[in-house]
Amino acid sequence: MATKADFSADEWKQLHMGVSGAGMLVSMADRDVSDSFGEATALAKYLAGQTVAAPTQLMREIAGVHSTGFGLFATPAKIHDETMAAIAAALAALSAKAPEEIGPYQDLALGAAEAAANAKGGTAPGEKAMLDQLRAALGAGG
Repeated sequence: MATKADFSADEWKQLHMGVSGAGMLVSMADRDVSDSFGEATALAKYLAGQTVAAPTQLMREIAGVHSTGFGLFATPAKIHDETMAAIAAALAALSAKAPEEIGPYQDLALGAAEAAANAKGGTAPGEKAMLDQLRAALGAGG
């Protein structure tokens, strides 16, 4: 069973940023300020729940990180580019060190994105497009 200790500091950062960034990207895809707070709350609640409910220890550890990894003044373009790069790096690290964790990682990242998308009673067209982009980046169907 893989844990945080199996990954370098940079790999760990990429694993976490892929998940947190997925939620942030969906939230930014429909830029309504009144929705942003609800989406951030939904994302935080989802990740907090996954610290107990995620199917593997590694996913529970990733969900338990309490920062986004992006910094306070990151632009939407920077978050997009860094999230996509983080997802690619995370999948490469998992493929090399813990291939059995790829499915749970895809589920965790998409769950974070879907929590943000569904926070305010439905998925807006921009959010749906971002979910599709994230599914493609993660190699996940659906």
